[in-house]
Amino acid sequence: MTPEELYELIVAKWGKSYDLQVRRIQGTIYVQVMWKYLEQASFPMTDEEYFDRITTVANYINGWNNAESVRSFIEETKERPRLGKAVSIPIDLGGRESEWDL
Repeated sequence: MTPEELYELIVAKWGKSYDLQVRRIQGTIYVQVMWKYLEQASFPMTDEEYFDRITTVANYINGWNNAESVRSFIEETKERPRLGKAVSIPIDLGGRESEWDL
């Protein structure tokens, strides 16, 4: 999955350039689609910083061999990012979660 594909997938699904973060929650790694987005006046990143973040997250997804599961999750979910509530995409590392230090 290229950063451009990830970006296009998010915009096609939710209509905005939502921020992405990678988090470990109770031993499970998630890619989270946050509620803030690039088009907001109060968004805390420049365009360049945002696309650097998308690139970093896409690289993690590819390194974990989870591109297809992330793509499927985004396409199929009925959840929406909203204030205070991210969409959390679980990453299946097949028991190797402890190898990744985030």
